Amino acid sequence: MQLTSRLATFDDIPALQQLIAASVRKLSIGYYTDAQIESSIKYIFGVDTQLIVDGTYYVAEADGLLVGCGGWSKRNTLYGGDQHKATEDPLLNPELDAARIRAFFVHPDYARRGVGTYIMNVCETAAKANGFKRLQLGATLPGVPLYSKMGYEAFELVDETLPDGEFLSLVKMRKALA
Repeated sequence: MQLTSRLATFDDIPALQQLIAASVRKLSIGYYTDAQIESSIKYIFGVDTQLIVDGTYYVAEADGLLVGCGGWSKRNTLYGGDQHKATEDPLLNPELDAARIRAFFVHPDYARRGVGTYIMNVCETAAKANGFKRLQLGATLPGVPLYSKMGYEAFELVDETLPDGEFLSLVKMRKALA
């Protein structure tokens, strides 16, 4: 499979929303309940358009198909799409702060085929080129194995309470860039 990446555009948003929902619904089975999965799609997971505006959100394609997405951020938000943010998202200082790895989703038909690793490498390279020395992310439980394999270490478990009373366990992870 030949993977390519490019910056996401606003025209990609409908396809990204479909990919995100399919990814969460299929790849979260066994980690979260059906109610947690549906609640997380409604209240947390979705496109963060600030990443598109900032030029830090990528799509991965194989054979002309959108197979994954992910980004990095120079802003404070650790996870969540537009529907999850209620406040301004201030810029980080690369000398003091860790860049955020954000919004990674792989189409279930392409899971465990190197798509996540490919996008992660694109994001880590871009964050480093922008002066960041450390990275931080909020991982879903199914994402922890990939991030651990890529050198991220867990440092905090967070149970995010959602507006409908469901909660979602997430793992804060970090990595120093070489």
